[in-house]
Amino acid sequence: MEILWWHWAVGGIALIVAELVVPSFVLIWFGLGALVVALAVAGADIGLTAQLALWLLVSLILVAAWFKVFKPGMHKTRIGMADADVVGEVGLLVRDVAPFEKGEVRFQKPILGADVWECIADEAIGSGARVKVLAVEGSFLKVGRV
Repeated sequence: MEILWWHWAVGGIALIVAELVVPSFVLIWFGLGALVVALAVAGADIGLTAQLALWLLVSLILVAAWFKVFKPGMHKTRIGMADADVVGEVGLLVRDVAPFEKGEVRFQKPILGADVWECIADEAIGSGARVKVLAVEGSFLKVGRV
């Protein structure tokens, strides 16, 4: 059986449509790779091995470009948040914090969907004080007085 250009086009469109069902945002790149192969096969007679190699190459380049160009710094996130996005934020302490005791800090605007986060500190700080995020340590925010 010979794979024609329209086979690649239908397969590419199917992968792109499948992205709507599986929201991983990866299938779309393999679908676009199949559409590129469909254009290449329509323009020239390419063997099956070369078609598969071209599909794999184009798809991997598109996936790499997605993470490199459109999602830079995604690998630096820790527990869903990037240090640079949180460090320096100022909030209000709603539960006392002390060394070896956890407290809670409330932010004016939600950070990653939550406006209250557990926090730790190097010194005792009473509730009602304004604090600034100094660092992210695991799933806690390290805070200090403003």
